[in-house]
Amino acid sequence: MNDLLARVLESHGGLDQWSQVNQVTAQLSLGGPFWGWKGWPEVYADQTVQLDPRREFITFEPFTGPGRISSLEVAAGSPERVEIRDGDRLVDGRDNPRATFPAYENETPWDAVQVAYFTSAATWNYLTAPFVFAHPEVTTEEIAPWTEAGQTWRRLAVRFPDSIANHNPDQVFYYDETFRQRRMDYQPDVTGSPIAHYTHNPKVFDGFLFYTLRLVHLRDDGNVANQEFAPITIDVESVSVTRDQ
Repeated sequence: MNDLLARVLESHGGLDQWSQVNQVTAQLSLGGPFWGWKGWPEVYADQTVQLDPRREFITFEPFTGPGRISSLEVAAGSPERVEIRDGDRLVDGRDNPRATFPAYENETPWDAVQVAYFTSAATWNYLTAPFVFAHPEVTTEEIAPWTEAGQTWRRLAVRFPDSIANHNPDQVFYYDETFRQRRMDYQPDVTGSPIAHYTHNPKVFDGFLFYTLRLVHLRDDGNVANQEFAPITIDVESVSVTRDQ
């Protein structure tokens, strides 16, 4: 483990402590015009999100209607699967939903399973970072620092394996002098847009540091973000963790 990652893990609550966590629950809302472009405005208002930090399983409730729950499960030896349920009734479900996305166009609608897959894979990774970086199949390397608005941030290049559903394999995370995350860069396979995703308002919940405001911006070829416009916003009201007994 490199020095930067070790310091980041410690500043977020410590890997030993995280290893005892078996469930994370968050109250959050996702906003911004992106969801309307895809045909689902307000779909992610006032959500209860539950995830398993030890395997990629996550649920959103309510999803597309009262009482409905979406789930994403990524398990070794099985196809990635999204399900939408209303109680015990399966409303919709699909294996390998990533392969079904249309070409890169902002105003091309997505169906409910595609929306659920995109958001579920992203949010599982957001809420398990930086601890997911210690996964045995994830590789990390400190790269050249970045200067922005008079500040210099250390950067961690992270490569995710195919076994973790995410925006795309290669991403970059930026940390300030207190080892708090300030930004992350990625380019989702399903949209093709280069993204600079800023993390704000860190807060400690149950001993772990989470970011309660996330603003997703486009970035140009010079790696500069257009911070005047955020197609996606994420507001986190609260987070709780459950530990092994």
